Amino acid sequence: MSNIAGKAYAMNVVTPINWYMAWINRLIFWSVSLPFLKGGLGGLITLSLIHYARWAVIDSSKFPHLDETQEKENLKYAYMFFFSNFNGSWDQYVDSFHQAIPDGLDFFWFKNIKYPKSVPLNPFHEYINFNQIWTNHYYNAYPMAASNDVKSAQKVQKTLLEFINTNDLQSNTPEEFQNKFNQLIFDLQYDLSSMKKLSPIIGFSAKSVTKRKEQETN
Repeated sequence: MSNIAGKAYAMNVVTPINWYMAWINRLIFWSVSLPFLKGGLGGLITLSLIHYARWAVIDSSKFPHLDETQEKENLKYAYMFFFSNFNGSWDQYVDSFHQAIPDGLDFFWFKNIKYPKSVPLNPFHEYINFNQIWTNHYYNAYPMAASNDVKSAQKVQKTLLEFINTNDLQSNTPEEFQNKFNQLIFDLQYDLSSMKKLSPIIGFSAKSVTKRKEQETN
């Protein structure tokens, strides 16, 4: 599937906004950085499947033109772009967003054209699916690494450096070093994992590509 690179899925959603509402959407995105509103997005922290999520509002007159011969569009609406990379299936991601920050979703897509609210779930599914733009080319530098794999790698690196810098390893007897090393492995046991398998399989097309690559390797 074009939207998939290894364990990651790329989502791009483009939704129209009435031009006179675009400034309100910008004000909303600015306001979420304020302390008394920022807490409402705390549910996002629990979603470890997300690599990143970003919203951007573009006025109808601000769309780029790549060449002087390109005709200027006479667009009726401004547009909000939502970009995200995540691990897992499309349904898992949309459902997780819906459960974690339903009010936040309604806040971000405030007055977007035909936005149905995040609850109930089925209309919200249909809205995202209808406005999603297919990712025809998706490059991922580390396709086998899920977001939790990256976090684990950072923890392993930090712990190893601390182990080297805070222990006088040169003066340790073999038995002392072995004991310290065993404790190190014990502390990191949940962060030492293999990234060989693509998991989860999101579609049969992705599964067949994986199978073909494994056959070519063997």
